[in-house]
Amino acid sequence: MFQVVSWRARDGDRARVAELLGRPPRSAFTVVVRDPAGDPVVIRNAPLLEDGSPMPTRYWLVGKEARLAVDRLESSGGVRAAELAVDPAELDAAHKAYAEERDLDLPSGWIGPRPSGGVGGTRRGVKCLHAHYAWHLAGGDDPVGRWVAEQLVATNALGAPEPSVAPVAAIDCGTQSTRLLIAYAGGATVERLNRITRLGQGVDRTATLAPDAIDRTVGVLREYKAALDRHGVRRVRVTATSAARDATNREEFFSAAESVVGVRPQLIGGAEEGRLSFEGATSELDPSSAPWLVVDIGGGSTELIVGPGPRGGPLAVTSLDVGCVRISERYLASDPPTPDDIEAARLFARGFIEQATEAEPAFYTGSTLVGLAGTVACLASVDQGLESYDRRRVHHYVLTLERVDEMLRALMSMTSEQRRLVPGVEPQRADVIVGGTIVLDEIMRHFGFGHCLTSEADILDGIVLGFASGTP
Repeated sequence: MFQVVSWRARDGDRARVAELLGRPPRSAFTVVVRDPAGDPVVIRNAPLLEDGSPMPTRYWLVGKEARLAVDRLESSGGVRAAELAVDPAELDAAHKAYAEERDLDLPSGWIGPRPSGGVGGTRRGVKCLHAHYAWHLAGGDDPVGRWVAEQLVATNALGAPEPSVAPVAAIDCGTQSTRLLIAYAGGATVERLNRITRLGQGVDRTATLAPDAIDRTVGVLREYKAALDRHGVRRVRVTATSAARDATNREEFFSAAESVVGVRPQLIGGAEEGRLSFEGATSELDPSSAPWLVVDIGGGSTELIVGPGPRGGPLAVTSLDVGCVRISERYLASDPPTPDDIEAARLFARGFIEQATEAEPAFYTGSTLVGLAGTVACLASVDQGLESYDRRRVHHYVLTLERVDEMLRALMSMTSEQRRLVPGVEPQRADVIVGGTIVLDEIMRHFGFGHCLTSEADILDGIVLGFASGTP
């Protein structure tokens, strides 16, 4: 049926959308949902038309087959039926979320007329099933759009139902965090969650997963299973990385996780972890900024990936046994750490980086440094003084080496309790942020980077892209 297969513009998109609409588009747009042949099905409009007048409809259904099917549903009383079928409070929340997303895309400082209303330009109730269905296909949490999809499947209005209508999901059980991404195969996000579970607590010392760490992580997986069910996810991939690689009792955790999620976690090696992270992190980047050196600072390991190679993927990948949890537990036990602690941690990280580049000089070919995971996101939040996490402000934020140095000096002089009070530092990250920052600082210095581009697209996005390509 339909799937999100690309969010980048393609040659001929504007002409094809004009053909589908029967007139030239009057605003800038991006194709966010295509059919399996690549034809546009849903476009995301700019909030202003080319003449500056407001454009209230953010998502527009342009696919001919889909529009005709929804036309038939509307003509049979579908608008009234949808209003009666959905929870009014949930619908009101959808209108609000739709408007907020659209308004955030207005030019900074815009003082002219602004688009109003929610889905399809209406504030309450249901006005246009096409607009609701378009947003649903693009990943929006829209109860009317879900209802429309159910009706079209039930009546076989678009042909036999297939799993591509439903979103897919990726779950990563890392050393520090357990994270979830629900999205349509290829891109549009439905829900993204991150919980610090510290699965790798003590693994560096004991080589086993602690019972309370397993319990914490399984508890979060139970929350994630509810989200999978809520969004009708049919395909999910669960990965386990550094902590599980190092633990002798990982099968105990895998069995507990499988009993909750219904899918057994896959233990992936550092090279596969790096490849997936690279694909996710670079999927939205301008190719002119390549080659990229991607650094994924996890809790137990750090992956270095450089590319693109001859076919667009990584040229070289390595996994270093140094991460924010491992380095903190091993060298930064004092609170605050002593100068000797800091120097020992620096030498530990530096040694792994030097070994990696001696073995693979290709890592020096990267011209843009891209940083992933919690440490980098935390520093981007601290640098901006964010009281709470805001993905829109963190994603593609640029950290300078000067500011990384300044933040490191400030954070290492504090106790964990003091760091918890710093805007941008999650309380559960306060005891490991210094260790993670040391890793980033050493990498930037070793490779001579003055800037690091923060990316919130990572291994989860790489897994979702794998669903779209058929190679998850």
